[in-house]
Amino acid sequence: MIALAGFNNTQDWIALAIGNSRLHWGRFCGANLLKSWDTKYLTQPVVEDNLPVCLASVVPSQTQLWETYPQLEIIKLEHIPLKGVYPTMGCDRALALWGAIQTYNPPVLVVDAGTALTFTGADYNSQLVGGAILPGLSSQFYSLATKTAALPQVEFPAKLPSRWANDTRSAIASGILYTTLAGIKDYLCNWWDLFPESQVILTGGDSSTICAYLQELEPKIAEKIIFDAELVFWGMRSLVVKNY
Repeated sequence: MIALAGFNNTQDWIALAIGNSRLHWGRFCGANLLKSWDTKYLTQPVVEDNLPVCLASVVPSQTQLWETYPQLEIIKLEHIPLKGVYPTMGCDRALALWGAIQTYNPPVLVVDAGTALTFTGADYNSQLVGGAILPGLSSQFYSLATKTAALPQVEFPAKLPSRWANDTRSAIASGILYTTLAGIKDYLCNWWDLFPESQVILTGGDSSTICAYLQELEPKIAEKIIFDAELVFWGMRSLVVKNY
């Protein structure tokens, strides 16, 4: 692991996680998260009070905007002390998993429901077991609307639709939601077969939606899942706050 200069445990600083669709911000005082929020991409670096910034990014063009910012720590994959990572693993996935290890202890599985829906797990020794990547819920709905001539854009329904739908919008919602939830259930059950005591942490932009659907469809599974929207920030914090 390559050491970062980091911040002291009384210093205010900004965590910035650049995702595939949005910027995710957290304002910290030392190890304490004071607030978090999301924004669209920027065209130039803008930080409240010109605070130091810790940045983790999967979007090179957005990363470049920040390279001349005077108080900047950039977290790269080689900074994360997760065992067994592979060279092309996304920094965001590794950080979220490291945050889960630090907060909930291994073994642990992270389900990140963002632009992509990812599963990333570590064993008792904080060794990467592996994972999977598929399009996230929003990406699936968007893909059907933009890659077909006649299918409409569909918003997330408040409740799960009838599985056997009688109109196009409901059929799209049914197809995407039930197959995705079935896939999530399958991965979780397989993980619990491997690591029965493992925590499962759900995070990402669509996580609250998926959590609500799971509570409706699979309440016994839903009650075993921990929802933590700030998981990537916990991973960042553990790497840059001195004496944490």
